[in-house]
Amino acid sequence: MSCATVISPIEVLSADDLGRRRDWSDEEKVRIVEESLQGFRQGSVTARRYGLSRSLLTRWRREYRSGLLSVSVSTSFVPLAISPPPPASSEMTAPLQSEDNKTIEIGLPNGRRLTIPASLDPTMLARLLPVLDAS
Repeated sequence: MSCATVISPIEVLSADDLGRRRDWSDEEKVRIVEESLQGFRQGSVTARRYGLSRSLLTRWRREYRSGLLSVSVSTSFVPLAISPPPPASSEMTAPLQSEDNKTIEIGLPNGRRLTIPASLDPTMLARLLPVLDAS
């Protein structure tokens, strides 16, 4: 009795050029997630378009919603100039504001504007800004 063995050819794929793992930058992840959130059932279509698994896209979406995945906003100094108030004309005289009525207007990076009283405690402002600038 003869013993026959079947040997199938084995193909070895190198991961050098066409590896499954990619290093996605945060900007790319945010762009892909926002594209997947555009319409009804766009998650699986978007995942296929970029060669992602749906579970990876779902994880990115969860991180995006919780604020862990975001595009870093570079912080920089903004020039500030304090000028004296315009001279009061004889026709129109504005009532002078007391120290209690003065306000400060702050423009946040997300486009919102915050107007606060000048007498606001800085620690209160420090707790308030991260909440308002989160999204």
